[in-house]
Amino acid sequence: MISVSYSKRISKTALLGVVAGLGASLALAQDESGLVIELPELYVTSSHTATVEPASTFGAPVSRLELNPQFDLQVRNIAEAQGDVSIRGGIFENTGFRVGAATLIDPQTGHYFAEIPIAPEMLRGPGLLVAGDNAFGGFNSTVGTVDYSWMEIAEGGSVAVGFGDNSLNFQRFHQAKVLSESADASWGVEIEISRSEGAGSIENGDHNFVRYSSRLQRLANDSQTDLFAGYQSKYLAWPELYAAPYGSNESDSVRTTLLMFNHAQSYGGDSKWEATAYHRRHHDHYLFNRASLDNRSFVHQTEVSAAAVNGAHVLSDVVTLNYMAQLTADEIESTNLENNFTSRSYAKLSVLPEFLISENGERRVSLRAGASFDDSNRNASKLSPIADVTWTNGDDSYYFSLSQTSQVSGYTAVGGSTGGLFASNPDLVREVTRNVEVGATLKRSDWSLSAAGFVREDADLVDWTYSFGSPNARSARNVDIDTYGVEIIASRRFGELELLGSATLLDKDEDYGDASVDASFYALNYAKVRLTAAAVWRATDLIQVRLDNEYRQQRESVLREGDDTAFFSHVGIYYTVPEVEGLELSASVENLWEDDFQEIPGTPGRGRQFSVGARWGW
Repeated sequence: MISVSYSKRISKTALLGVVAGLGASLALAQDESGLVIELPELYVTSSHTATVEPASTFGAPVSRLELNPQFDLQVRNIAEAQGDVSIRGGIFENTGFRVGAATLIDPQTGHYFAEIPIAPEMLRGPGLLVAGDNAFGGFNSTVGTVDYSWMEIAEGGSVAVGFGDNSLNFQRFHQAKVLSESADASWGVEIEISRSEGAGSIENGDHNFVRYSSRLQRLANDSQTDLFAGYQSKYLAWPELYAAPYGSNESDSVRTTLLMFNHAQSYGGDSKWEATAYHRRHHDHYLFNRASLDNRSFVHQTEVSAAAVNGAHVLSDVVTLNYMAQLTADEIESTNLENNFTSRSYAKLSVLPEFLISENGERRVSLRAGASFDDSNRNASKLSPIADVTWTNGDDSYYFSLSQTSQVSGYTAVGGSTGGLFASNPDLVREVTRNVEVGATLKRSDWSLSAAGFVREDADLVDWTYSFGSPNARSARNVDIDTYGVEIIASRRFGELELLGSATLLDKDEDYGDASVDASFYALNYAKVRLTAAAVWRATDLIQVRLDNEYRQQRESVLREGDDTAFFSHVGIYYTVPEVEGLELSASVENLWEDDFQEIPGTPGRGRQFSVGARWGW
């Protein structure tokens, strides 16, 4: 990547010029040799974002969640450093990450759920599971699941380099190769290496990342098998990273290893199943004071092994049996978990028959009714009903859903000391969530619209709270919360211009049963009003401009310094060089207006990051 550094001292007039002249990506270009470069369209992609690659580092699975109306990514440092992903007003531990048939977890804390060392080129998604879909297919995630599946290997590769202000530089290498092909099956291999370092957009906000990922794939007419191995190492620093509001310069060093086997099989027409097994090791070393190893140093290592199956078996023309099962076992070694709660096993089984009630041409009415069963050797089990009705008419669909989900809390919340910086609570019980939802999706050749309204009741949700009477600790405690929400997402195409907009409205009624709670770090840290606007403009055959914006009005918090409103813009431009086959130049900026909004109350917000680069593909 060719790049230059930009000065931080840039006028608002110059920034407006950048917005008008740059944008955020190149989607379709063709040089004289016939090489075609494609980036996803807003109108048809499930990601709902215009920008494709981050400006602050190399891309990760979590990258496409930022400024996405379906997900709320609350960022420390940068999105790829440490980001808590919430869905529809939930908290980060209510969100699951599923790859294939299995949900990946970190038993210590949901802060590390998104540590997935897989190259984005290998995955299809992100998709979203909510309501009945999450109750059926999610695992230990009561509100929603970020859903990924394995892409078919397409031969080709690329090398990329990038530079930016704040001493940023990053490099990537990716190669996919089809090894053999026959009438029955083909074999392919794919590898990727990425690294990044930078001083950060604020002082004491540096990072140093590296990721290695590889997979072997067998692709047949009715099946796909993937064997994956990946590793990433990340050092990230940020003032008051986790322990606001104590004024500390903190750091976290994390290492994640993931081994995964996945097999997807179709049979008998519309019947199919998918099986996934994985082993994940995650090591983290958190320093309350990055300059002193002896001052509140926390070291954890978790091991997770899991196996899951997800399928649909067609019993007749009007009945299909949907089923899902996952078994997970984990353990933790820790310097600060003081009791014997250091291992756990979990199990979930879902059975959800689907009945075709009526069908007339493109009009179809179906009913799903079943249940899921969650169990753990550390907590009481829970049986949860699931039911929904869906009416489709061509590209239009309407649904009504009733569902219940449950989960257990992480080790940091339940297995540590009841005092100190992070005060655990050994009396935390299983969380139970009930959701009632109605929604619709309309699709046309040049526009689409989806809308949903829901009421969610969380019983014994685990939150981290702050009390002025105990200012030296964050405390884990159960809370009952009712959440009311409306979500609308619309897209429209006007010739060479694509637009996507969204509006999300949320409100909550909470009961902690404890008058000493003065603030919430997570459960009450939500946007009462959130608006997003994205645009893709094909300026020429070789240049495409992309822009993502987000406005939010956050619920007030006594811990937050500064405004409770924020406006973020991510912008960039990609240019395909016609004289050099496969060469693509780019320039991008994150947080264009340098909004210092505290996404986590008490944790300083980000600064602005510029970068430029080049990618050569073959």
